[in-house]
Amino acid sequence: MKQLQHIFDNAQQLYSMVEIDKALDQLAEALTKKYAESNPLILCVMNGSIVTTGHLLPKLTFPLELDYIHVSRYGDKTAGGTLNWLHQPAADLTDRVVILVEDIFDEGATLQALRTYCQQAGARTVSCVALIDKLHDNKVGKAPEFIGLTVPNRYVFGFGMDYQGYWRNAPGIYAVKDVEE
Repeated sequence: MKQLQHIFDNAQQLYSMVEIDKALDQLAEALTKKYAESNPLILCVMNGSIVTTGHLLPKLTFPLELDYIHVSRYGDKTAGGTLNWLHQPAADLTDRVVILVEDIFDEGATLQALRTYCQQAGARTVSCVALIDKLHDNKVGKAPEFIGLTVPNRYVFGFGMDYQGYWRNAPGIYAVKDVEE
């Protein structure tokens, strides 16, 4: 536990809760303009986007449905691996406007698999909201249509994103300072 506290204490805060809230306001405004009349199905991508989804939903003042999907490439590790499907949505995706809510667009493999899954399940359209876009050139698939903030190519945690399974509860977005990434 001491090492985990050390990670937080020495991390660089990239975004405060106030800055994140402003980005979520802008995302909500864009989503409202595009989807207010379309009865969308919001899919929270667990576990990372649970905080983003929880803060975003009250800002969306139009009818929508909520479900979740859970696929992971990271587990409690700091590098992505094989996709592990843990939960498929209970909602029927047939002919639905689906909006995936992601915490971070990093390499894109998970998002690409999620889009493919939704399309194969019959979704009319599939778009994605990502709170964070990590800035680097090693990405696959289509980028999210809605992006809140950008971060440098460093390991980040907080506001739902974890460091080795911890610090999803960190009040902001932080970059690990003193470990190899």
